Order: sequence, then C-alpha cells, then structure tokens
Amino acid sequence: MIVVNGIDIIEIDRIRKVAHQYGSRFYSRIYSKFEIDYCNGDPAKLATRFAAKEAVMKALGTGVRGVSWKEIEILRQPGRAPQVKLHGKAKKHAAEMGINHMAVSLSHSETYAIASVVAQSQVTND
Repeated sequence: MIVVNGIDIIEIDRIRKVAHQYGSRFYSRIYSKFEIDYCNGDPAKLATRFAAKEAVMKALGTGVRGVSWKEIEILRQPGRAPQVKLHGKAKKHAAEMGINHMAVSLSHSETYAIASVVAQSQVTND
C-alpha cells in the first residue's frame, strides 16, 4: 500500500476579498452547488474547502493545472467528517494511481484555513 499526503494553508481574508470582488464568478469557478450552499458565504468555510481542493491536487501530484477545481468536491453531512468526492480527470487520475480512499481534515483560526489530505493506494511500491 502507498500513502500520499497533501496539505495546504490559506489566508481567510484572501478568500473573503476574492469572493467579494468576483462574487458568483468566483463561486461557480471553484465550488460545486452543494459546497456553495453549505458554506453560505462564510469565508472560513470557503477557505477550508479551497485549501482542501489544493491539498487533494498535491496528493494527486497534479497541481492546479492537472485537474479543475470543480472536479474536487468537499462534502459534509451533519455529524460526519468531511469527505472528498472526485469527478472527471481527478477521479480518473486517482484511479490510475490506485487510490481507493482519501481522508480530509479541515481546520481554521481567525486568520488561516488549513486542510490535510491522506490518500491510500492499493498499488504497491515494489
């Protein structure tokens, strides 16, 4: 089994400013409808999801040019840990890597949002 990790940190104020400046253009480029509804404009929630998407990109080894923002979705159900759901090229790339599970952890302070992703692959490193 191979385990890969991705981590990202971002200033919440940066997301607040971009969301204010670009509004729905920013939201629709980065977030799914579910994410937009869940975050309800809260800059800390938006920032943690932004960081999580970057952390997934790092775990996949693709960077921001390899997959699109909306191909990575961070879902949250009441009383449950957040989940990563992949679509399109991100899902295909994960399958090619043998990744069968991703765990995501989100946190924020007043100033920063951080996300860590750990992906497990059934592919051996022999």
